[in-house]
Amino acid sequence: MGLLQSRTLCPFILLLVFNTCIASQNHSIRIYPGFQASQMEWIDNSGLFLLSNNSAFALGFYQGLDVLDVKSFLLVIIHLGTSKVVWTANRDNLVANSDKFVFDKNGNVYLKGGDGVVWSTNTTGEVVTSMELQDSGNFVLLGDKGSILWQSFSHPTDTLLPGQEFWEGMKLKSFRNKNNLSHYLEIQSGELVLYAGYQTPQLYWSIADDNRKSNNNVSGKVHSVSLASNSWNFYEQNGSLLWQFVFSNNKDPNAFWAAVLGPNGAISFFNFQNESSVPAEATKIPQNSCSLPEQCEPYFVCYFDNWCQCPSLLSSRFNCKPAALPTCNTSKSSVDLLYVDQKLDYFALGFTKPSLKSNLSSCKEACLGDCSCLVLFFENTTGNCFLFDQIGSLQRSGANNTGYNSYMKVFNPDVVLSHAMKANGNGGKHILVVVVILIVTILVLVGLVSFGVLYYRKKKRLLDYSQEILEEDNFLDSVSGMPIRFSYSDLSTATKNFSTKIGIGGFGSVYLGVLPDGIQLAVKKLEGHFQGKKEFRAEVTIIGKIRHAHLVKLRGFCAEGFHRLLVYEYMEKGSLDKWIFNSKKDDHFLDWNTRFNIALGTAKGLAYLHEECDEKIVHCDIKPENVLLDDNFNAKVSDFGLAKLMNRDQSLVHTTVRGTRGYLAPEWITNAAISEKSDIYSYGMVLLEIIGGRRNFCPGESSGKSHFPSYALKLLEEGNLKAFLDPKLDVDEKDERVVAALEVALWCIQDEMHLRPPMTKVVQQLEGLCDLPPPPTSSPPSGPHLSFLRWSSREATSPAGLNGYYSGMPMSGIRLSGPR
Repeated sequence: MGLLQSRTLCPFILLLVFNTCIASQNHSIRIYPGFQASQMEWIDNSGLFLLSNNSAFALGFYQGLDVLDVKSFLLVIIHLGTSKVVWTANRDNLVANSDKFVFDKNGNVYLKGGDGVVWSTNTTGEVVTSMELQDSGNFVLLGDKGSILWQSFSHPTDTLLPGQEFWEGMKLKSFRNKNNLSHYLEIQSGELVLYAGYQTPQLYWSIADDNRKSNNNVSGKVHSVSLASNSWNFYEQNGSLLWQFVFSNNKDPNAFWAAVLGPNGAISFFNFQNESSVPAEATKIPQNSCSLPEQCEPYFVCYFDNWCQCPSLLSSRFNCKPAALPTCNTSKSSVDLLYVDQKLDYFALGFTKPSLKSNLSSCKEACLGDCSCLVLFFENTTGNCFLFDQIGSLQRSGANNTGYNSYMKVFNPDVVLSHAMKANGNGGKHILVVVVILIVTILVLVGLVSFGVLYYRKKKRLLDYSQEILEEDNFLDSVSGMPIRFSYSDLSTATKNFSTKIGIGGFGSVYLGVLPDGIQLAVKKLEGHFQGKKEFRAEVTIIGKIRHAHLVKLRGFCAEGFHRLLVYEYMEKGSLDKWIFNSKKDDHFLDWNTRFNIALGTAKGLAYLHEECDEKIVHCDIKPENVLLDDNFNAKVSDFGLAKLMNRDQSLVHTTVRGTRGYLAPEWITNAAISEKSDIYSYGMVLLEIIGGRRNFCPGESSGKSHFPSYALKLLEEGNLKAFLDPKLDVDEKDERVVAALEVALWCIQDEMHLRPPMTKVVQQLEGLCDLPPPPTSSPPSGPHLSFLRWSSREATSPAGLNGYYSGMPMSGIRLSGPR
């Protein structure tokens, strides 16, 4: 196995003969030549095998998004308090759980995959005596007398840590975005710059042009950069301080800051001192999100944050998504220039020299004559002509700027049609032969597929349930970071043989349980043979690995034979719906401060799922029944059985309809792709219900009041908020939180997905840290979307999920949210 040294409070056993490592707890480990490790061997330690002396950082195997893929592991350095990955060895070459990390006796450290070495320190021949992970997060190879022969700080990936010097010649590279584009941070010719990794790189930020730095009137050349306290310091070659970039007002000397280059191309700053909740600072680089290369899709115009629009001429032709673009192999006669728009701007123009200075006609000729030119920008006032071979998102020019005229190269439709007709004439003689061959091929394939389906069904009927259960157990055992696995007898004892039922869920009942140490539990028992397998897996693998103050904690699970149970922390105050919709019980009344804190807590929980987890988690069923309250009325989002995982570089995903009527976003109904913005719509509906104290659709009300969102917008425009509030609430008319909450809710339920603010913006608005403009008067939804909302809300009851046991209400027969 290898050699390592451990200072530990618990026994640490090495069985070199049997190539097995058993460790109950590791602290302050130093590893020596001859050591080998795989994720499978260290699965009991979540794949981590090397810890820093202060136990803040760990080196080991980390599982990617696809937990079912064998080759899904990365070698990383992770900050244990926040679960943030700060360094990655094999970002583009994932390995299997049996592949080896090797520290050989020739001084080289490498990661061996199925196809050979996927990463190495390239230190063969060096006299390496040991390796360790320093308290700073720096992974080092040590020589005689403790000299550093190799260190991860000299090979950064996408994160910089305090004490890490970023020198000229180093480079930060982001993870790829949804369009497979990476972004880079680098010191070029004495300037720290950010650029998009197109075929021809395009700059979009430079420290020299950022007036937020100190000593802004001083010029010089940057030689190195480092984080110090709450600022980013820039040094000249002689070591003197050139500039400071202060990114936070937090001057706590114990703060531990990290600068992260995200997949969107922005540098964000995080304070790891905050442990599990690590929101990014409001200060970003660049600050204006529309200055990022692909804040919107290519050719779309970015207005602010997530508001993107395709120019009208491109929208009418191919909606900013051309099927194909001309290349250098395309005949000049087959291409033309299509007018895009005027008064445009582009992020790279301020960092690029014009290709020529002339008139518009010459600029267009230059682009047509250059086979690599795809888009041109021309400025009438100066005659500057810019040619680009790739393009990101566009911007509108400023108020005092005339902007640029833009054209893009496209296929000439007349020439393409002529060539197609000619080809059709020459190839007409072969059509009959092709059709015959195609029909025969299809018939053969259909026959083979039919035979295969019949054979598969016959074979499947011969298999017993035991095989499926065995596969399920193997799956659960292979997933790292799982919660406690209880035996069925333990849970039967804890629930007194499931005697105290506290609710009914979509796939079973929920019972009150008590552990021997007195801790109360909510035990959800899935009923029927192996029902809800997908939902069970989703709950265990998603919520089992995340921790947040506003997410319900999964304490464990049971998968034994046919028994499937989920064990949650017990939330004594129950679900939100019984507190805001129950008008008959005076003791079930929430004042405004409590309601506001519940809304804010729910928003923080969703923001964590959407933007702070390693993979984006879309809950898909946000409603009052899925917001639980603890003894202090702190909100916790629950029930992840319908949740959908998304890659960080994905903006949209297609999936089957899931959720509950009354809270479904319009994109669910139109079978369009969904995203985390679908959760935001549901949250907006819940927020309206929190403010108003009633369901979002009440057919018993008058026509003007029955649809709550429409009624809310009407009263907001009239300035008559008091009529909208729950009549039992005693609210100070000067409390700005009421208006802020209502405006946030109306922004969240916009028909157009891109108009809904991200959850981080929702949290900032509710906390008073930023302002949103008044919601558009064209929403809440109209037309078919509004018809659906009214129809769907009319019959929506209080569906019982995991937390339905707190509501004491029967499950609706028409809910879409399905099994729990």
